[in-house]
Amino acid sequence: MNSNELTFDEQGLLPAIVQDAKTLEVLTLAYMNKESLQKSLDTGETWFYSRSRKELWHKGATSGNTQVIQEIRYDCDQDALVVKVVPAGPACHTGTRSCFTQSLFTKENAVQSASDVFTELEETIAKRFDEMPEGAYTTYLFEQGVDKILKKVGEESAEVIIAAKNRDAKELSMEAGDLLYHLLVLLKEQQLPLQDVLDVLRERQAK
Repeated sequence: MNSNELTFDEQGLLPAIVQDAKTLEVLTLAYMNKESLQKSLDTGETWFYSRSRKELWHKGATSGNTQVIQEIRYDCDQDALVVKVVPAGPACHTGTRSCFTQSLFTKENAVQSASDVFTELEETIAKRFDEMPEGAYTTYLFEQGVDKILKKVGEESAEVIIAAKNRDAKELSMEAGDLLYHLLVLLKEQQLPLQDVLDVLRERQAK
């Protein structure tokens, strides 16, 4: 399909939902006009139209948080886009990975995807690292340093082994959760994004 066949609104715009191509997490909602769409197609990175500034803007031009386009899809009415990208950093100007971090409604006991849980936990740990709130266990771990964190990873690994050996499913789930948490703390201490680990897993899955 030619981009000229898309249906732009009376202002010459159409909404572009930006989605992480790997995790499928929705990162942001922006708007494109014909020129910004063409620039996106030509450069392979996202360009949008700012409705407030009345001008084009290249995502990441100043922050470095560019978005490399993997695929652009349009809907059945040809008046909205989904842009799948590989982000080089946070999508939101506030510094969060996604602009959609606030919940308007959450059903009690709502099912969360594994990626959502890990993303939220990673962001919480990063916030603890930046703010170091007094009395928080994560703060304590960062203050004690890498040796303490490594010790906890070792201890929790041993607890997982014992729980598995005892065929105790409830205990195993609890100890595995503790291990994963401490691994994420370790990754933050080492300044290694969880995404790097997920990329390795995807590569292995493809083999």
